[in-house]
Amino acid sequence: MHDPRLLAKPPVCRLGCLVLVRNQRGDVLLVDPDYMDGLILPGGAGKANEPPHRSAARHLHAQTGITLRLSHIAAVDYNPADRYLERLSLVYDGGTVRDVTLNVLSQKRSGLLGARFVPVRELKNHMAPSQAARVTEALAGHTLPALLHGQRPD
Repeated sequence: MHDPRLLAKPPVCRLGCLVLVRNQRGDVLLVDPDYMDGLILPGGAGKANEPPHRSAARHLHAQTGITLRLSHIAAVDYNPADRYLERLSLVYDGGTVRDVTLNVLSQKRSGLLGARFVPVRELKNHMAPSQAARVTEALAGHTLPALLHGQRPD
């Protein structure tokens, strides 16, 4: 049964679709956006009706040139409204990529100053505290399957 009241005024909450990618040494891939200080995980906001795993993969490819199939969530982070709108961020586990990927990362991308792998012990030196804490939790190794209408997406 369709109830129009459910869609009359949807809540204002942004969905962040991020990707945790590591190299063979366990370093974490971070991007350096030109619109803020510090490094962050690759990713961005999901579009309306875009499945979050596809949004995360789209942003990862646009920002780094890396194409991955994302199927598991490594962390979910809720940020209440403060300077920005309320936000729910899904961190997808992008697994491990070969160092050969560094050639792709050196290419200049729109909106980014660059991308690089950072050793885990140095994350707090390159990221805002909340961003570094999010990555640390995502690195804990616990994942959940990402479902689309109750099914694993292709």
